Amino acid sequence: MFAYIKGSLEVKTNGYIVIDVNGIGYKIFMSETAINKLGAIGEIIKIHTYVRVREDDISIYGFNTNEELHMFELRMFELLLSVSGIGAKSALVILSNVSVSSFALAIINNDINLLKKLPGIGPKTAQRVILELKDKLKKENEIVANENTDISDTINTAIMDDEKIAEATAALKVLGYTGKEIEKALEKVDANLSVEDIIRKGLLNLAR
Repeated sequence: MFAYIKGSLEVKTNGYIVIDVNGIGYKIFMSETAINKLGAIGEIIKIHTYVRVREDDISIYGFNTNEELHMFELRMFELLLSVSGIGAKSALVILSNVSVSSFALAIINNDINLLKKLPGIGPKTAQRVILELKDKLKKENEIVANENTDISDTINTAIMDDEKIAEATAALKVLGYTGKEIEKALEKVDANLSVEDIIRKGLLNLAR
């Protein structure tokens, strides 16, 4: 519906902002991290947006850059919304408190302790997030395998021999990227980096 909204920042508060565009105030929900990057009240700002339409609600969610919208936070945002019991506001709270790479690693490593430390995420919800997203990943991998029987569903054997690259690969697959996309994104990444840094580098390459 809206690719972005550009106008005067009129309200900057906990969980959302209001942008005035020709006399119309748009309430845009954003993570605290994203809100903290904005300028002062009265400044002209540009927010990249994701509009969620439901039977009883139409809400706008904002991101600082197009890259964040399409390749980082939106990917994670949509994943979180796919989990039963996680609403849009809860997803934004989670985005404010964990990086994409840490979130992906928590899923593949069954790190319930990390997830349950996030605001509004108890042990049961953390467990459900891991189970549902892992199950979703498993189903996607089965589909890819059935459609591409002559192509490996993971990175080629030479690359997969490295344990950290393999772990980063699994994390990127949690975020919905295909084996081919990940292979290309990681082919020139230094395997001596930490797993989180390998994931970050891979995400940057995927955004290009």
